[in-house]
Amino acid sequence: MAHTDAVEAGRQTRSLRSAVVVNPVKVDDLDALRHTVADTLATAGWPAPLWYETTIDDPGRGQTAQAVAAGVDVVFACGGDGTVRACVSALVGTEVALAVLPQGTGNLLAANLGLSTDLAAGLAVAVERGRRLLDVGEVDGQHFAVMAGMGFDAQMLAATSETTKRRIGWPAYVVGAVRHLRDRPMRVSIRLDDQPPLTRRARSVLVANVGRLQGGVTLLTEAAPDDGYFDIAVLSPRTLRHWLALGWGVLRRRDRVPRMEEFRARRVEITSNRAQPRELDGDLIEPGTTLQAQIHRRALWLCVPRPEQAPDLTDDAEAAAERGEQLVERSGHE
Repeated sequence: MAHTDAVEAGRQTRSLRSAVVVNPVKVDDLDALRHTVADTLATAGWPAPLWYETTIDDPGRGQTAQAVAAGVDVVFACGGDGTVRACVSALVGTEVALAVLPQGTGNLLAANLGLSTDLAAGLAVAVERGRRLLDVGEVDGQHFAVMAGMGFDAQMLAATSETTKRRIGWPAYVVGAVRHLRDRPMRVSIRLDDQPPLTRRARSVLVANVGRLQGGVTLLTEAAPDDGYFDIAVLSPRTLRHWLALGWGVLRRRDRVPRMEEFRARRVEITSNRAQPRELDGDLIEPGTTLQAQIHRRALWLCVPRPEQAPDLTDDAEAAAERGEQLVERSGHE
């Protein structure tokens, strides 16, 4: 039996130990959350989870490392994009699985799981023990599970206020996007693996492991989370008409989307003629003139809706949400 198969078999036959890494700023009622999670897990036969709160100095990586050292099987990341990404970085290469309990406006990884901000669904997905080994990207020693970006996408994030996100949810990003539609493009050199570099005038370059954006919009239909490759999208709209054509092409899922080129690679190096905002999994990182990403094949265990091997990670998400509501109700929370 292969090592990963043995690990999976063990998970299916015993109670699992867990920890919750939570960003308290993202949670309206922390005590209520603790009771709901603990009681729901108890109903499923799991022991009480360990609890760790993130801080400004440590958004979750150190707390997750503590949970791994304590011998847990599952870490629940409860917060926004920054919390989830910090947990991912600490779990890469371990046998501990990540489960997402999104808060606030949700996050990119939750969107790709079809979980939105549904606490019950996130709990159900974990206790039902669907697991999948995902590829993970790395940029400057930091990890991402969904995508890295340079240019317009990061500008949009920077222009979106937390207040607006809390008030209207993910559509707040549209408000941030409108502010930068007419910004001038960047001149970039893009090296894919060992190929000669490409030169483009682009608004954004996205390096994706999976292809779904906030709001459930699929940008890259061929992106697979465990194929060992990034899918790279180079967006080059220059006018409002170009943006409309690009957006309509993405929504209609034509074979070719106007003003968007797609590539595949294991390593990507993007160099801009001037410093650009950058992001990993919807979380802003320091601006820079370069973005170098490499992929780590099958490096992260992720709790996913069943069936585990479906091409789309959202498969069974709606049914999982219903089962989650029933599980929460059985635990005495409605």
